[in-house]
Amino acid sequence: MPTRVRRTLLATLAATALLSSGPLLAAPASAAPTAAAWDTDRAAAAYQVNPAAVTASGSENAGTAPGLAFDGNASTRWSSTFADDAWIRVDLGSVIRVDRVVLDWEAAYGKRYVLEVSKNGTDWTPFYTETAGTGGTVTAHTYPQEITGRYVRLRGLERATPYGYSLWNFKVYGGEPAPASTTRTNLALNHPAYSNYYQDAGHSPAFVTDGGRPTDLKGDATRWSTDWNVDRWVSVDLGMQSTVDSVDLYWEAAYAVDYLLQVSDDDRTWHTVYEPPSTEIAARRANIQSPSDATGLHDTIKLPSPVTGRYVRMLGKERRSFYNPAPATAQFGYSLYEFQVWGTGGSASAAYPALPAGQSGTYRTTFFDDFTGAALDRSKWRVVRTGTEMGPVNGESQAYVDSPDNIRTENGELVLRAKYCRGCTRAGGGTYDFTSGRIDTGTHFDFTYGKVSARMKLPVGDGFWPAFWLLGSNVDDPSVSWPASGETDIMENIGYPDWTGTALHGPGYSADGNIGARQTYPGGGRADQWHTYAVEWTPTALRFHVDDRLVQETTRNKLESTRGQWVYDHDQYVILNLALGGAYPAGWNKVTTPYWGLPQSSVDRIASGGVQAEVDWVRVEQKG
Repeated sequence: MPTRVRRTLLATLAATALLSSGPLLAAPASAAPTAAAWDTDRAAAAYQVNPAAVTASGSENAGTAPGLAFDGNASTRWSSTFADDAWIRVDLGSVIRVDRVVLDWEAAYGKRYVLEVSKNGTDWTPFYTETAGTGGTVTAHTYPQEITGRYVRLRGLERATPYGYSLWNFKVYGGEPAPASTTRTNLALNHPAYSNYYQDAGHSPAFVTDGGRPTDLKGDATRWSTDWNVDRWVSVDLGMQSTVDSVDLYWEAAYAVDYLLQVSDDDRTWHTVYEPPSTEIAARRANIQSPSDATGLHDTIKLPSPVTGRYVRMLGKERRSFYNPAPATAQFGYSLYEFQVWGTGGSASAAYPALPAGQSGTYRTTFFDDFTGAALDRSKWRVVRTGTEMGPVNGESQAYVDSPDNIRTENGELVLRAKYCRGCTRAGGGTYDFTSGRIDTGTHFDFTYGKVSARMKLPVGDGFWPAFWLLGSNVDDPSVSWPASGETDIMENIGYPDWTGTALHGPGYSADGNIGARQTYPGGGRADQWHTYAVEWTPTALRFHVDDRLVQETTRNKLESTRGQWVYDHDQYVILNLALGGAYPAGWNKVTTPYWGLPQSSVDRIASGGVQAEVDWVRVEQKG
């Protein structure tokens, strides 16, 4: 293709009109910063133009007036009256797409509160709901919700202290969506953007259309970035079929070596309109630098002739390599500061689709096993083996094997038993001193949404690691993999008698950074007694229970606003296993010998027999 690509290592921000710091009295209530830069605090800008833009239900005193949360001074604050239902709002002066709201709480913070947006100051739409606030700085991203409005409000539901709500700062970021245009303009500005996966809430697709980029194309600000996979894309919705003549891509150092530029009318069927020429791909591939030395690129893609489409997409084909350090190269994901689409057409009415609502109907059992058969029912369960269905993980010491010594049914229970025999087991190219059992429903039953529960009795001892969990059915797809597949840990125990853990793992919140909670058994309960562990998984939340007691609730709204992508909208399957040692137990018990996370006392107990996890029954209930 004879298209030329002009590349520059540095980019210069277009000049933007700044707000006047002159007299405020003449400014009408509707005055607004119509050309604000991408990093402008729109709430502070509106207050600077017109102090009457800020109102509240009341203040503790004259020294804690509402405007002090918007004056840009981190030492002044608004404090409400001592009422749970207090509120504060700001009139931004014009309708913008709100990207995020930042709250800097003083010691008197909100335990429960709602952030809302309105176009008319009367009809309000909630976009962030906090049910267990802890104060500090809270950044509530709006992606992937459609949040456009002129007014933003914090409405209190419950105070965390006997005092009022107290904010040092209440910041709002966003911008006006590009309207339809008959003259050539950047049609993507502040328009909806999408990707198949992204790194975390602070690096969502929304950042590629906010009009911002660092001048030197270095640094972490205002960028979309992905996990470490090749097959990743980001797209922009122009609002209606448009005529596009060029595209500008402002890359961070982790740029695409090779990629496709595509257009679509329906967001399903894509037509490729550009790919870098082989000489350009070779030059990008050869540019190997350490991450600290590397800078981004600016690609200007001038199409040979204009193309039409409503959606424009960059589809990555190859990631850049980094010298990190010698002699190996490393590859990160794709990282893009800005995606500009130049042409005519478009529409400011482009909007993110509504998110799924809760399900209707009553629950019915769709899977059940009470293990009353003479052996494991293999029409329901797959036995997982180390070296066949899986490799070694987490630094664990056991090999999973298919043996009645490790997996059996007896007395109407499933028993997963650990065994010790030094150097006796070879699996997957390794030698193991321990064997244990792991089963799942992966090849027999997977499902989306439902109540999943099991009645279990667990072994107590340092480094014993039984688990009851769900894993995304697409985990083995190399274009997805873990944690983009999603993982739901209904119960994990690492040998402590008085507590178990729950957790969610996904993009931006995996491994030690998971979204989890610990529960302690009430009334002196212990892990080696029978308990029922459960999760209710819906399109809008995951709620974990122990013996019908709620121990963790994570809503989709809070997860996506503060942590990362919700990856619990597709099939998962059930897993039961007993691991021995590894990263999680070692992180708590600090044991390094004779095995990581597994002390000699626990080895002796395994050798003497009887270390086992017992399961009375497993049930899945679904609506419909």
